[in-house]
Amino acid sequence: MKDSIESLEKLINAFTYLPGVGRKTAERYAYSVISLSNDEVNFFADSLKEVKEKIKFCKICGNFTDSDECEICRTRKSDIICVVKEPKDVLAIEKARNFNGVYHVLHGTINPLEGKGPNDIRIKELVSRVSGGQVKEVIVATNPDVEGEVTASYIAQILKPLNIKVTRIAQGISMGSALQYADEVTISKAITDRKEM
Repeated sequence: MKDSIESLEKLINAFTYLPGVGRKTAERYAYSVISLSNDEVNFFADSLKEVKEKIKFCKICGNFTDSDECEICRTRKSDIICVVKEPKDVLAIEKARNFNGVYHVLHGTINPLEGKGPNDIRIKELVSRVSGGQVKEVIVATNPDVEGEVTASYIAQILKPLNIKVTRIAQGISMGSALQYADEVTISKAITDRKEM
């Protein structure tokens, strides 16, 4: 007798393609799919196909969209650009509901260990957007890790000659956390990035 059913094993392996999904979680997902009705499975499969066929990158900012330009680029003033690493960062900032500018998605950060330099991410496109003359400020909102900091520094350096205000998102202690549990680097950043009350 075989230890596994080929079609079930195939589905389990397919779920492991998703980030953060290990073997156990993939098995749980696969068994859940088996218990769905045929209509639910067809809806699920059609949704996967549709998103792959229809979703593309905005020709202006690089965010996900189902048309040539995303809704943010179509409807907002473009004098302030927030630079992020990937499309899901746009969603995170949008959830805060206090930024009314537009975005520029780099689709990565400078990472020499992975062989990613400035030409491998969308920095040229950012410079081109800023060179148009309407942009007053560029907010760099890359992650506060080594790659994010290197990328932020590089962007500031290349935009400085264009007389554009370049700012970096503040970093430090997060809301609701206890000071005693924060590491030294986080506390140092919080002290350095303090603001007047």
